[in-house]
Amino acid sequence: MGVRKMAQKIRIRLVRSTIGVLPKHRATIRSLGLRRIGSVKEQEASPAILGMVKLVSHLVAVEEIN
Repeated sequence: MGVRKMAQKIRIRLVRSTIGVLPKHRATIRSLGLRRIGSVKEQEASPAILGMVKLVSHLVAVEEIN
């Protein structure tokens, strides 16, 4: 039973356009708080947020914040 240590916060940046992506992915981007290309949000690294980031990983860049 190994406990995986993860970052408390992550920085999410929208790097690709949402034009032409599935409506579900577009809604996920909006729920993460991202509006336009280059916008950045800092979120807690909860399982829900990490799941949303994984869904739209082809549109965003993510980095850990210490």
